[in-house]
Amino acid sequence: MKNRTSLPNLFLGFVTVLLYLPIVLVIVYSFNESKLSSVWAGFSLKWYRALFRDTALFEALGNSLILGLSASCAAAVIGTLGAFGFSRIKPRSRSLVETLSMLPIMIPEIILGMVFMVFFSLIGLPFGMTTLILAHTAFCVPYVYMMVKARLVGLDKSLYEAARDLGASEVRVFFDITLPLLAPAILSGMLLSFAMSFDDVIISIFVTGVTVNTLPIKIYTQIRTGISPEINALCTLMLAATILLVLAAWLVNRAGSRSKVVTEASSVSNL
Repeated sequence: MKNRTSLPNLFLGFVTVLLYLPIVLVIVYSFNESKLSSVWAGFSLKWYRALFRDTALFEALGNSLILGLSASCAAAVIGTLGAFGFSRIKPRSRSLVETLSMLPIMIPEIILGMVFMVFFSLIGLPFGMTTLILAHTAFCVPYVYMMVKARLVGLDKSLYEAARDLGASEVRVFFDITLPLLAPAILSGMLLSFAMSFDDVIISIFVTGVTVNTLPIKIYTQIRTGISPEINALCTLMLAATILLVLAAWLVNRAGSRSKVVTEASSVSNL
């Protein structure tokens, strides 16, 4: 039966406004002359000029980018090898290992941060970028593991058997067949891991050093004195960069789809 009411559209519009209105306000008030976000004093670019003069903020941004890239790359290697290895062990052991591998997601971050802090203190590891990368890698591994595991379930095992029948070794089969087929899942896991690492505050506070500051920690520590409009300007630039990356990925994907259609059409015409 067709729904004749407008409630679904109203609900969708309400949710859309609720999600995107704060983002729009951040963009608008990044061009505000006043330092107070509640008062509009006119259009100005002074906060963008102040942002590019704030070396501490850009240093924190650079630390967050380095941390996110390092943790996501390390998690991609560990998570991929873990998912591939777990798919070949006995079913009884597999369920136990999978449950243990998902614990970093299920444990609250504040407890996980305290555990990391105590562990690094016991082994005498100085707090800084190294401890941040190790901690972030640990809680990012399950995200890659889940993506790769789901991809492995749908792979055709006859491809491995055919490669083995043709004389390929296990290592050759992994790098020539398995790894290319797992590449989309690995990339998705890396992007999710990067987003989780870049956004993390709680774990980072417990394991960071006095000389290392990340962007989420810096923003969090400024809440007591009030967030400067420079943060609004930085968020606007980061949002613009994200939109450009998504647009570029869409254009590349569209160009690849067109070239594939043209290639298939030319192959059919040649036949």
